[in-house]
Amino acid sequence: MRTRSDQERTWRDFYGPNLGYVEERYERYLENPENVSPQERQLFADWGAPPAVQNREDPGAGAVPTPSDAAADPRVLQKAVAAGKLVWNIRAYGHLAADIDPLGIGPKTDARMLEPETYGITQADLTELPAQWVWGDAPYPLQNGWDAVRKLKAAYSGTIAYEFNHVHANEEREWLNRQAEAEIPAASLNAEEKKNLLSRIIAAEQFEDFLQRTFVGQKRFSVEGVDVLVAMTEEIVHELINDGARHVLMGMAHRGRLNVLAHVLGKPYGNIFSEFHHSPNKNLIPSEGSIGINYGWTGDVKYHLGANRSIPTGETAETRLTLANNPSHLEFVAPVVMGFTRAAQEDRSAPGAPRRQTDTAAAIVLHGDAAFPGEGIVAESLNFTNLPGYSNGGTIHVIVNNRIGFTTGSKDARSTRYASDPAKGFEIPIVHVNADDPEACIAAARLAAGYRNRFNKDFLIDLVGYRRYGHNETDDPETTQPLIYRKVKAHPTVAALYADKLMREGVLTADEVERLKQEAVGRLREAYEQVKRQEFRDPVHQAQPTAEIGPENPLETAVDLGLLRRINEGLLKRPDGFHVYPKLQRILERRADALNEGEKLDWGHAETLAFATILADGRPIRLSGQDAERATFAHRNLVLHDYETGESFCPLHALPEAKASFAIHNSPLSEAGVLGFEYGYNVYAPETMVIWEAQYGDFANVAQPLIDQFISAGYSKWTQRSSITLLLPHGYEGQGPEHSSARLERFLQLSAEHNWTVAYLSCAAQYFHLLRRQAAICGTQAARPLVLMAPKSLIRNPRVASPATDLSSGSFRKVLEQHGLGESPERVERLVLCTGKMAIDLEETLQKTAAEPDDGREWLHIVRIEQLYPFPEREIRAILEKLPNLKEICWVQEEPQNMGAWFFMEPRIRQALAKPVTVRYIGRPERASPASGFQQVHGLEQQWIVSQALTPKPRATQTTGGNGDV
Repeated sequence: MRTRSDQERTWRDFYGPNLGYVEERYERYLENPENVSPQERQLFADWGAPPAVQNREDPGAGAVPTPSDAAADPRVLQKAVAAGKLVWNIRAYGHLAADIDPLGIGPKTDARMLEPETYGITQADLTELPAQWVWGDAPYPLQNGWDAVRKLKAAYSGTIAYEFNHVHANEEREWLNRQAEAEIPAASLNAEEKKNLLSRIIAAEQFEDFLQRTFVGQKRFSVEGVDVLVAMTEEIVHELINDGARHVLMGMAHRGRLNVLAHVLGKPYGNIFSEFHHSPNKNLIPSEGSIGINYGWTGDVKYHLGANRSIPTGETAETRLTLANNPSHLEFVAPVVMGFTRAAQEDRSAPGAPRRQTDTAAAIVLHGDAAFPGEGIVAESLNFTNLPGYSNGGTIHVIVNNRIGFTTGSKDARSTRYASDPAKGFEIPIVHVNADDPEACIAAARLAAGYRNRFNKDFLIDLVGYRRYGHNETDDPETTQPLIYRKVKAHPTVAALYADKLMREGVLTADEVERLKQEAVGRLREAYEQVKRQEFRDPVHQAQPTAEIGPENPLETAVDLGLLRRINEGLLKRPDGFHVYPKLQRILERRADALNEGEKLDWGHAETLAFATILADGRPIRLSGQDAERATFAHRNLVLHDYETGESFCPLHALPEAKASFAIHNSPLSEAGVLGFEYGYNVYAPETMVIWEAQYGDFANVAQPLIDQFISAGYSKWTQRSSITLLLPHGYEGQGPEHSSARLERFLQLSAEHNWTVAYLSCAAQYFHLLRRQAAICGTQAARPLVLMAPKSLIRNPRVASPATDLSSGSFRKVLEQHGLGESPERVERLVLCTGKMAIDLEETLQKTAAEPDDGREWLHIVRIEQLYPFPEREIRAILEKLPNLKEICWVQEEPQNMGAWFFMEPRIRQALAKPVTVRYIGRPERASPASGFQQVHGLEQQWIVSQALTPKPRATQTTGGNGDV
């Protein structure tokens, strides 16, 4: 009998890519011969089976050849090896010959690698080989090797095409292959299910047709050409709910959105019809006969709106189905929905890290075929799939593939064969499916949900169809795609194709099909008649400004000093045997006495105490960023690493006073994707304080669409509340154009309707109180985002440090007056207004140049604007009223004149004045780049700005207005 090594060598040569499967079956055979089929027992007997099964004295004429027989006949071995290569390539490349193109307009492919002749064998040769040798785990009986090859080609080259070869995990790839091969024949739907499927397709088609005829010339971005998307999405939702999901979160662009809203989210037809009327907002009460349903609705166009639906899943249980609001920045909703899903999966009610259950929530994202490979945000979002802080148990992606963008075809839109190819880099299984084969689409939906449920990973369906009209219904596509649209016009709809198929099968009669159509049309007509009779009333969507948090309704944010000291002690405790890096340990130990009288807390210490007290109040926190655990400037260190074992420990997870969870995650090198994720998390879990920290504030410009379209405008457009906090390191220290400016001016330009708070602070206590104030409004009617210009060099500047008593008393103040100035208000002639780091630079120079207590600066007062928006007009007016002889107000900043806060502040300062006073600017001149790249130039400019602010202007050259000094 051969040795095991001989067996392995012979089997590897003989079976090639099937070796893993053969070895697995052989091991089962050795455990018990009854574990395998009779054919396998006969095959394995030659390799040392127990005597009881070595009955090969008379194999008979029809005996299955064995490896020994093959070795005796090299031609048999050669054919078997060639068959193995053919099978491998059918599984890997069968999609190239698949029937997934309804119009036949895709690129032609050389698919000779799927033909036996390419490997030097023929159909006759395969007929002579046992089917078991070619397809060892076939799910049903096969006649021979040719039968196996023929049916495998049918599986991989039909109206469903599979790409699994890039999935490196053997268990996953083998499971996927088994599922694909088990679908032969694909008669998985019974007659009743087929009728129901046709009914849903007809409903989707008639909905679009009704809108086209009733609201002529209005945009709707119809689903026609990929009509089956609606039924397929319903099927995915159904499968996810069956797998235990109690939250299903969806995101999609505008293509087919109205149809999905109607038939998946259950939005009443009447509500949708009412939105097409665009009634004028002239009267609070609509006049008789008018359609006044949209009175006051100024948020967004109808095909950007989201919706929620509750689906009963038992006597008391239900699943919440959500379609996210989405702007025309197409793919940017993907990370938002993934954030929704992670938030729905986590329990934040207990101290420590949040507890997570992935089967409670699932995400579905519908993509455009031009956008999926074209938008970088897609790759950022796909990268979340296995990251500890961002994974969500698997997102099901569907590319709604009509092979064209606005007017741009695939050859001009991407360099890849398939729109889905970017997913290969993340080992996401891909299925391409013909949108004209509804049953194949349902099979793809079930496979996607099954894989997600089993492996908790992403899955992608490429739904290949066409677009029946132009980009929108007013656009004529024939000017740019005349040949394609000639085919489109002649091509039957999927409803007609599937109805014909079911009638041929005897599932339905022509009369029954017509009845389904008339029922769908009847429901649409009835809803439209209700709209005309004003029986529908849409809710008013006009966003109302959130009440400002001001002197009349301040929030108590001070914390008892005794509690602060107990928390501080707890934060310095470590598990027994835990070895903190010695240098870091010395830094952290300095915090032990920082709350004593005469000592001060720096920025990082104040932040940690703010987080700890927020947790003690029962408010969960989630903090993320590219270096959030340590922080870019090493001031945080909320996750400690044992320098001997590498184990990690977060003191906030072990704090006895904490009553809610604390999550902190180093993020991937992504701004847009991560910020979208965190925004989505916060919207879906509004009670949570969610914080995103940019590595440098400058890099937030990579996430500008999320800031512009979601964070700043989400409430105004969709009444979608968020209290997300953005920490954006900002300040000019001579580090060049890309490490200086968080573009404060952009956030101020977007400020309106109390949509958020923009702040630039100058001391640690202010940061403590502002964080606590922000946490207090999370999940309330006053919730709004916080944009904070965070410090860099100021983090360890002693002038920013605060005594503990400033944390145990008071609250956040929107403006701060410079200590030591303004004590004789009647003598003040110049008021300097500044913010953040500029205030500290001025204070430092004041202290260095003060020769004696009375330094002759009674003419000067400095006020720090800590909160720039909402503009603190009341507080500034109060200060101005105390300065009767004021001659000028100088806004001083380190950013160039066309950047920073100047253009935002100037008109508001003038509005706050009760009498004519010169308002002028001191700072750098207008520039195209945020900062100089030369340290020496930066230093000279900064000295000049400070000097101009602190030196009285000669009266003979004083102006009565203008832009001031540059």
